[in-house]
This record gives sequence, structure tokens and C-alpha cells, in this order.
Amino acid sequence: MNYGDRQNNKKKYLTMQAFLKGGSTFSKNKEKTAPTTSKDAKDLKETKKHIPWVEKYRPRCVDDVAHQEEVVSVLKKSLEGEDLPNLLFYGPPGTGKTSTILAASRELFGADLVKQRVLELNASDERGIDVVRKKVKNFSQLTASGTRPNGKPCPPFKIVILDESDSMTRPAQAALRRTMEKQTKTTRFCLICNYVSRIIEPIASRCAKFRFMPLSVKTLGDRLKMICEKENIQCSEEAMTALIDTSGGDMRKAITYLQSASRLKVDEEITKTDIFEIAGVILDEVIDQLIKACHSDSYEKLGTCVKDIICDGHSAMQLITQLHDKIVQMEELDDKQKSIICEKLAIVDKCLMDGADEFLQIMALTGVMMQQICHEQK
Repeated sequence: MNYGDRQNNKKKYLTMQAFLKGGSTFSKNKEKTAPTTSKDAKDLKETKKHIPWVEKYRPRCVDDVAHQEEVVSVLKKSLEGEDLPNLLFYGPPGTGKTSTILAASRELFGADLVKQRVLELNASDERGIDVVRKKVKNFSQLTASGTRPNGKPCPPFKIVILDESDSMTRPAQAALRRTMEKQTKTTRFCLICNYVSRIIEPIASRCAKFRFMPLSVKTLGDRLKMICEKENIQCSEEAMTALIDTSGGDMRKAITYLQSASRLKVDEEITKTDIFEIAGVILDEVIDQLIKACHSDSYEKLGTCVKDIICDGHSAMQLITQLHDKIVQMEELDDKQKSIICEKLAIVDKCLMDGADEFLQIMALTGVMMQQICHEQK
């Protein structure tokens, strides 16, 4: 074996040892082979550019939070005094609950300390009593200094954010109560939920409660128009109205629909039909055709119409939601007839949630509609 072979074998041996110990040699090699060409740099820039707009346009400070004046004013006063109570945010999804507390944390601690001072847990995934006893308890017991690395003062406490805390088990909430009580000097808790009734009373009484309202039409419209201007998107007024209607006051949903539509119609104007297709909304013509079939007093025509709607891939849940809006507005039906149809609609909704067959349930609902329209009026 010559000198060159011995050197190669030694190099292979050292490489294998480094791999078994943790791969330090490989990491160095990786650093050497990092992308340095202009093409790789361009690809990296494109990757950073194509982030979800929900994250891109998330409020960075408390003042940027839209439509929640009461919450913003209280938080601003708390930030000025650097004294924050335990918080309970509740309200519909997409109204800015998580964004508000993240923006407040960023203003309190600065970008350099946020990761160290804030523990964010999604309670839908991690909601057992073990998480409260281990993760939350261990984090809340750590003390925090009152100065930043650059010497500037900052609040001497940490923040634990429990998102979707209404899905936490009751034993976990009971364990959290004691932790909140003991660690008031070092930790503040922010619970975020959709249904405040699912939070046990001992925890709710320890928090300052803030209700987040669904966003108004004007607030949604202003934010969506601002995004359209920054992203150079052509969006018609009808499409903007459709976005606001389909989102139901949910900013996250509206921005997601807008981004999906912009990817679908590159360099073209977004129309009302595009928004309806992305949101899964059934066209008014289809709903009118179904109601017309109910007026025909023919189960054969009704069955054909329902089968066509199901075969087109429309959601049964979306269908009954839109049918409800139409039924409430129908002038030819009196209040008693509307109540009978809506009662059946509620039963069908429950059956669909339990996994019943969509065709049979829609037939059962439209059968009641046909009976009320054609026979009760005779």
C-alpha cells in the first residue's frame, strides 16, 4: 500500500468517525458547498418572496391591528407602563387574536428577545395535563431579567400564549390554574379561544377578557385593497364584494382567497366567478334551479337536480347554508312554513356532521321544502 492510499484510508476513517459523532465534518463540507452562484441566490430570493400573504401582512405592532379599538387602547396603556395582566382573547377565527398578542410581545421585548421570552403553544395539538405540568410549568418558573442585551430596560416577565385553549381538557385547565396563581411574578398568560364558555370559570376570573368582533366590511375592504396595490393585482369591485361576503368577517380567509385567485389569474383581472370557485360557493343559478325543482312537485325532477349538484362536486354543507339564506328571504312562504323547513335543515346539518350520506340528506331536506311549497299552500 503506497502513501497516497494510506492517506485516503485515513481520511475515510476520520470522516466515518465524524459521522458517528454528529457529522461535524459533513457540516463543514456543507458550508463549503453552500450555494454561491447568482442563480442559487436568485432562487433563494424567490423562495423568501413567495411566503403566505397572511404572514407577510400580519400586524407588526399593536397600532396595526384592525377594528379592535378597545383591545388596542388597553394594550397600549399596558405597554406604556410595562405592566400586563393575564389575558383571555375570544371571538371568531381570523379577527386578529393571535396577531395582537404577538405584536404586543414584539413591542414589549423587541425582536431579539421575543423567542426567549415568549412560549407559544397550540392547545389543539398539545392540550394534555402533561404539557401544562412539564412545558408550561418549567418555562414559567424561569426568572427573567429586566434589561435587554443592549442595556435597555424591558419587562421582567415572560409570556405564555395558549392558542385554541378552548380545546384543552378540563384537568389540564385545572392544572394551569395553579400555575397561573404561583408564577404571577415571572410569567403572564394569554389564552386565545373561539368559545369562552369552554374555559373553566377559575381561569376566566383570573384573566382580563377581551372580545374580538368580526371585522366590518369597510375594514376588510381597506386591507384587501392595500394588499392589491402592493402586489399589483387587478381585482374588480364585484370580486372584492364577493371576497368580503364569502369570508364572513374572517381576514385570514379573505387574504388566503385573494392570494389563491392571484395565482390562478396571473396578470389578469380577478372576477366574481373566480372567487366563488376558490371559496367553493355554489352559484345562485344552481340554487334557483333547485328551488324551481321543488316547485315542480315531482320527486323525479328533484332527484335529478340534487344528483347533478352532488356530481358537480358541490359541498352539501355549503348547499344547506346557501339554501337557508334563500328560504329566509322567500316571500311566498309564511313564518310557520319557514320554521318547519329550518327545523329540518338543522336535523340534516347534524346528520351530515355525523357522516350521513349527502344525497339522501339533501333529498330529505328538499322533500320537506317541496311539501311546504306545493301542498301547504293548496
